[in-house]
Amino acid sequence: MGHPRAAATALLCQLSLSSAIQWLGLLESARGVAWNESQHCRLLVPEQVQLCRRNVEVMPSIVRAAQHTQGICQHTFTDMRWNCSSIQSAPSFGPELLKGTREAAFVYALAAAAVAHSIARACASGELPLCSCSSIPAEVPSPGSRWGGCGDNLHYGLQLGAAFADSSWKSSKSGTRRLKAMNLHNSVMGRRVLSDSLDTKCKCHGVSGSCSVRTCWKGLPNLEEIASELKAKYLVAIKVSHRLVGPRKQLVPKDMDVRPVTETDLVYLINSPDYCTPNLLLGSVGTQDRQCKKTSVGSDSCDLLCCGRGYNTYMEEVVERCHCRYHWCCHVVCRKCRRQVERYVCK
Repeated sequence: MGHPRAAATALLCQLSLSSAIQWLGLLESARGVAWNESQHCRLLVPEQVQLCRRNVEVMPSIVRAAQHTQGICQHTFTDMRWNCSSIQSAPSFGPELLKGTREAAFVYALAAAAVAHSIARACASGELPLCSCSSIPAEVPSPGSRWGGCGDNLHYGLQLGAAFADSSWKSSKSGTRRLKAMNLHNSVMGRRVLSDSLDTKCKCHGVSGSCSVRTCWKGLPNLEEIASELKAKYLVAIKVSHRLVGPRKQLVPKDMDVRPVTETDLVYLINSPDYCTPNLLLGSVGTQDRQCKKTSVGSDSCDLLCCGRGYNTYMEEVVERCHCRYHWCCHVVCRKCRRQVERYVCK
């Protein structure tokens, strides 16, 4: 067994390596600060610096994407043993996000979708000088409808988002080939899920609230919906290897009985720890003291979340609005009531 100090040194060296998603650390570095080319572009990996300097006006959208990626990832996995907590340490990450795990696959897909989503919305809001609303759809609108409004500019978001998010992995200098292939695949898949989510949104016009005419445009859902779709793909992700298929290497299922990988699959290279107990070398913080649900039968149940260790019970006082009454016109007055609620935390 290696010396503990040597193992710790190796871990620190690993965590200091540049990562193609270290831009998620822009959340803290640039919050509430006007974007400055010389001050902030240098926070990125080298392959992203040039794009940053050429497109300084789009960087606040990327900072928002970083904020959304962090918050939504943690919210999406709040009921799982791995709850995306290490994303808070960006631009440094735990080992589970630096290697080819299923969790890294999810984060790369979500981050790629978040960048494109944020830029597409910024175009439609008039925030960016180089783009505006999406073009009028080629399809014929439904009867009683007309194209109008200002659609999210998904085309521009995908184009610039891919240039930013994928630039590091397209360089021959960073990472192993199989890790590059995995992360690029998952980034493309994240944007594919975003593209497939583009939908027609309409607003009614008419006398006294009638809907005699509808103005419609193409819009994206909130990023939370995209994250939910990606989580479903995370749960059925395919373990792959990177090997020669004909003239070039491709990602193929590790288990040959599994169907071929498609562009709509999330893929990973190595198995994850069970995340039950703390292990810094594996990127596990454990589930001790995590709140669980006694009556649940899902992943947030005390049995599964606590990994069979059992749980402790405590009482918590909560304050709620109660005895609400409507007063004409036009407000609601409520009292504040206190009650004791039973909580459960993992041993």
